This record gives sequence, structure tokens and C-alpha cells, in this order.
Amino acid sequence: MNARLPDTPRPRLPPAAGLTFPIYLDYGATTPVAPDVARIMCDFLTDKFGNAASSSHSFGQEARRAVEQARAQVAALIGAQDDEIVWTSGATESNNLALKGAATVLARQGRGRHLVTVATEHKAVLDTMRTLERAGFEVTFLVPGADGLITVEQFRAALRPDTILASVMYVNNEIGVIQPIADLGEVCAERGIVFHVDAVQAAGKLPIDLRQLKVDLMSFSAHKVYGPKGIGALYVRHHPGLKLEAQIDGGGHENGMRSGTLATHQIVGMGAAFALAQRLMASEGPRIAALRDRLWAGLADLPGVQRNGCARQRVPHNLNVSFPPTRYGPLGSQLLGVAVSAGSACNSAASAPSFVLLAIGRTPEVAANAVRFSLGRDTTEAEIDYVIAAARQVLAVDGLS
Repeated sequence: MNARLPDTPRPRLPPAAGLTFPIYLDYGATTPVAPDVARIMCDFLTDKFGNAASSSHSFGQEARRAVEQARAQVAALIGAQDDEIVWTSGATESNNLALKGAATVLARQGRGRHLVTVATEHKAVLDTMRTLERAGFEVTFLVPGADGLITVEQFRAALRPDTILASVMYVNNEIGVIQPIADLGEVCAERGIVFHVDAVQAAGKLPIDLRQLKVDLMSFSAHKVYGPKGIGALYVRHHPGLKLEAQIDGGGHENGMRSGTLATHQIVGMGAAFALAQRLMASEGPRIAALRDRLWAGLADLPGVQRNGCARQRVPHNLNVSFPPTRYGPLGSQLLGVAVSAGSACNSAASAPSFVLLAIGRTPEVAANAVRFSLGRDTTEAEIDYVIAAARQVLAVDGLS
């Protein structure tokens, strides 16, 4: 039997002259394809439809040139060599290929079976690690501090003589904190440990230079960077001791690491999106950071409100806030006409509180009442001001504003 809702009327949200609804503040889940990117993709769905593996005629040759240009565009954003980029269907496949592919080869070489990761990683890493556990590997899951970060000392202490691989997310997808990847990479390089980084939420938002970072494998996805869904890439450093076992058998495409006909239209979309991100990152980062700070300034004085994750070591576009519960449920569900999420898109259907927030010590109630605001290129100051006013008005019904 459903409990009767209180008699208190639902709050009326503030007027919003000049705004277009719904307001989208879930860019951490996905981004719209940039118009210029979509136009380029359409060309390769109609006129330029060749198979990049068909080298005997102009259609295939044109597709192959486009694929290689896109490979160069992705490499340019992250400071990699063009032939270190392997196309995949997205970051989930990239993570699977990196972790399963490297761990299998390293174990076969007799180097060990111990892996290290972080308890707040994306499910694409955590579930892959659990699959490897069932295959006989041992995994250490590091628990971050209350700020969402692990320390170099904590990481170093977890390593063993039989540690062969570590995986640490660059930017957490729920709370936006930036892990100390450069320092962790140095530790791995000292110990001869393969280091994988899920950089999905970092690409296009933070400078990445793999000529400097001691990272062996790095995963990317196009749809977080204003590119299409269904396409991603794995950076695989040129190193004689780094081999991956393919997870998809077939024609030996992508230097034998990922078989399958290349989706040329998606690949050119990813390349164009990464090239656009490279041009815009320096100007967009400060603008979005200012909007995020404006949003937090408008919410920070509310009773019972707390920001989740380190205040300083974080990406510009993310703000994760826990609010006190309202009479009608979590505040996120009361912001009508505003698209936000309670956590990552991979867990949005689950009713349980965020495992990321629980891992950093938040109570189940605090975790269940969290809202992830993720801002993007189209976010405006007027939209931020509306969200602040709407949140305050919802909480005012319960005397919390």
C-alpha cells in the first residue's frame, strides 16, 4: 500500500522567461553530437560509404584515408602516435580489451596474477576485474578517502612482487575528482607494472600528454566529447613488452587487436569531435568552471547541503551535491524540466544509493539524495540561475531554504 503524500503542496518553480526546456545538465552521461561533426558523419553514410578494408578501388581508399585522418586527430588531442590508437565500439570495450587482453598475456608469461584498481571505478572496469577474479586473478580494490582520491602512498603499499597490472580512472564519472595519474604512472614504471587509465571523463576537459605520462593503456569514448555513440578508442603504447590478447576474433583488423569492419562514419565523427575539443578546450574549460562555481555558490548555504568529492582537484564540468530529503523524494526528481542524474548513466536504473558515494564514506541517506550536475558547451548562466532558484524553492517547502 502506497504511503499517503503529505498535504503540503508541491512547490511552484520560479518563472523562466527566455529559457528553453528541458534544461540539460547531464553532459556527464552523454553529449549531443556537434553539428559540424554530424555533417561530416553524414557524408560517410551516403556518398562516401566504402569499406576501409577494400583497398582495390577508390571507395575503399577514401574510407581508409578518412579512418587514418581520424586516428591522427584522436592521437593529437592526447599526445600519442597515430598507430597507438585502436578503434573499439566504446570505452566499455576498450576497458575490457585493455584489462583482459593485458592480464591474460602477462599471466601466461608467468609474471604474476595480482591486479590493483579503485573501488570507485566505472562498472566497465569493476565488472571486468571481477570476471578476471573468477578466472583466477587476485584483485585489490583500493578505497579512496572522503575526498574521493587515493594517495600515491596507498597505491604503492598495495603493490606486490606479483602485481602485473593497475587500472585507475583519470576523472571519476560521478564526483568529478582527478586522480594523481602522473604520480601513479611513475610508480608503475618503476615496478614494471602495466598501467591502464579510463580517461573517458578527462578527454577534451583536461590536457593529456601521453609523451609525458607513464601510462601504457588509456580508454576513450566519443559520445562524452560531442561525438557519436558506439565508437571509442584504446591507446596502446608502443613497447616490446606490452601485448594484448584480442577479445574479438575475425579478420585481424587493427593490428590483430580488434577484428571487425570499421564503422567509418562513427570513426570520422570521433576524430572530428576530438579535433573540435582540442580547439575549444582552452576557452571552454574556464567558462564552464565559472558556471559550476556559480551553481555551487547558489546552493552552498542551504542547510544540510554538502558537495561530494574534492573541492580543488576536480574537472570543471562536474558538481555532485547531496541535499536533504524533501517530502516528495530526492530533490533531483523535483526539479521538473531539468535533466540531471543521481549518479552515472550505467547505474541510473538501480534504486540503490551510489556505490561511489558509499565508498567515500557517505551514509546511505546522503548518497541516495545526491544530484550530479554536469555542465557542457550549451550551458548558460541563465540556466544555472534558474536551477539555483528552483532548488531553493523546492527546499523552502520543507523550511530548508
